[in-house]
Amino acid sequence: MPRKVHYGVDYDDSYDVYEDYDDDYADNYDYEVEQNASETMAKLEADKSGVWRCPICTYDNEDSMSACDICGVLRNPLIKAIAKMDIGGVGGICKDSGASVMAKSLFASLPRDMAKRTILFEVQNDVSSSDDNLNLYNLGNIRGTFQEFNSAFSSQNHKVNIAAPFKFDALSPDDLVSNGLRSVKSKSKGNILSKKETKIQVESELVAKGPVTRERRNGVSENDSASGSGNKSEVFDTRMKAETSSSKSRKEEIIDEGKTSTSQYNPEKWMIPDKLDAGLSQLNLAIVGHVDSGKSTLSGRLLHLLGRISQKEMHKYEKEAKQQGKGSFAFAWAMDESAEERERGITMTVGVAFFTSRKYQIVLLDSPGHRDFVPNMISGATQADAAIIVVDASLGSFEAGIDATGGQTKEHAQLVRSFGVDQVIVVVNKMDVVEYSKERFDTVKEKLRTFLRSCGFKDSCILWVPASAMENQNLVANASDVRLSWFKGPCLLDAIDYLQLPTRDYSKPLLMPICDVVKLPSQGQVSACGKLESGAIRTGFKVMVMPSREIATVRSLEKDSQVCNIARAGDNVTVNLQGIEGNRVTAGGMICHPDYPVQISNYLELKILVLDISTPIVIGSQFEFHIHHAKEAARVVRILSLLDPKTGKTAKKSPRCLLAKQNAIVEVALQTPVCVEEYNNCRALGRVFLRASGRTIALGIVTQIIKREE
Repeated sequence: MPRKVHYGVDYDDSYDVYEDYDDDYADNYDYEVEQNASETMAKLEADKSGVWRCPICTYDNEDSMSACDICGVLRNPLIKAIAKMDIGGVGGICKDSGASVMAKSLFASLPRDMAKRTILFEVQNDVSSSDDNLNLYNLGNIRGTFQEFNSAFSSQNHKVNIAAPFKFDALSPDDLVSNGLRSVKSKSKGNILSKKETKIQVESELVAKGPVTRERRNGVSENDSASGSGNKSEVFDTRMKAETSSSKSRKEEIIDEGKTSTSQYNPEKWMIPDKLDAGLSQLNLAIVGHVDSGKSTLSGRLLHLLGRISQKEMHKYEKEAKQQGKGSFAFAWAMDESAEERERGITMTVGVAFFTSRKYQIVLLDSPGHRDFVPNMISGATQADAAIIVVDASLGSFEAGIDATGGQTKEHAQLVRSFGVDQVIVVVNKMDVVEYSKERFDTVKEKLRTFLRSCGFKDSCILWVPASAMENQNLVANASDVRLSWFKGPCLLDAIDYLQLPTRDYSKPLLMPICDVVKLPSQGQVSACGKLESGAIRTGFKVMVMPSREIATVRSLEKDSQVCNIARAGDNVTVNLQGIEGNRVTAGGMICHPDYPVQISNYLELKILVLDISTPIVIGSQFEFHIHHAKEAARVVRILSLLDPKTGKTAKKSPRCLLAKQNAIVEVALQTPVCVEEYNNCRALGRVFLRASGRTIALGIVTQIIKREE
């Protein structure tokens, strides 16, 4: 066997390789020097105790081997020919292609491919070759083209062996070396298969039960088994190229998968609602405002007056509230069901309730008002079609709510507007505390109207309703207290019917952001809650769950706690899935059409509006990134430009920082990829919110999903 040895050859450090050459190397070449160098090399070869070193992997092989036993590289024919000149060999003639001893023993019964003709090698100058614009150094400048090698070492007459002594499932290293001369590059362009076709050809050849008759490149037909080596080198090369191309960045591959054009989508007939459908349309209504402004109490009272909460349940809430010394929280407990919420007296998560008006089927989203739970408010209220902003009319409380530093009324109004909501009802609550004063109502209205205009709300889309949730004034009927007789507008329930439904995207593929997940392992199903942003869904429908890319089946649908067969865009539903594991469905994910998956990325270009901040935004600034129901850590990678707030055009390129009230284009990198779409393609999946230090620092939209290879 080959072994590692020490050559023990000492070299003279004082020897100058240029002493043997004349000044004019091109014209006065001394052949004696070349001959002496060749003899020296042959002598060194003889001193190696019957071994030769591979120039590629530096492994020491036996002298009888013409190819490296490790990497398969052919031995230098020039040195071998000179060294064996006096042993009776054919000088300067390449006789055999060379194969390892192991390969010869394994394929002893196969016909041996001998050279059809000899190829002469001439010792010439060691010069650089610049053929075909390739700067390669040819040792000895061996003359002989690739085509000559190919024709010399390929067999014209290949005998058919019915039973081979041994077969490989894949190519051996020696086969790759021997067959490597038949390169795919030598095929004509018309015969080159695509990657997909080649892959199919590979699979069909590997599973073939018997010999497959194919036509070789030289036109002679042959019988090859699945393990034959006729065209396997070509298949192997093509397969390696396919595997190399598939090992690109995961993020770029994810983005490409989500690029199916929705213009080719044709909705089915059942997805478009019938104009004769007598059912009420669903309206998602978010209740927002500063903490302790009475949002949950207003929601509970409204549900009780409309019969959604029975008298028995209400009596239970009152009794439990009095036992804890919080008798005024009885109606709020109808929405705040967790023990922690009742103990702290604040709403922490978004409560969902349903009731019916004369015009709509309302989905009520009771949002938390405390600043610590604004992320929960964003996750829930992003489903809203319209909003009710509740403010406290009592002295000091309203001013605290609109305070720029700690008030949540302003922040909630800005967030609601960035959700795409353009219709709001402002309920001035607790009017009983100020004796239903018209002057106080006008003061609150004037101050808040100015701010709402700056957020982008139009006066025609704002309804003002003075009310008292505790005393049931102006909620479902006009006020009975004479002190509120000065107000001639509609009550709260009538104001809700004045709202207009936004446009629904029925004709686009299914998209439903997942707001919440309920797992029922005993029944083998997972329930996902959310609002359908586009498309439609029905029982038995196949859907794709992102970002896990799992296919599931819709087992049943629930709308307003009632089982239904079909849900369309705008509906807030619970989708019961089967055929998928519970850990593959997560809040912040997406349910979409299997043929039109949503894009996934962690590198985005945003157009943002910076809010009132004290610390400038610079490259490297870190923040919380909110989009629909997902929240991820992110940082600013680039600040591309500042925009003119009036025209929207670029005012300055590559600014160093961003200050309050500035519009800019930035690039952000997320810690984990999220389901996202560009704002122009899907508005609900293209709105983003940036928060830091417990405050919202910027609002924006996704202008571009950036491909990025790692």
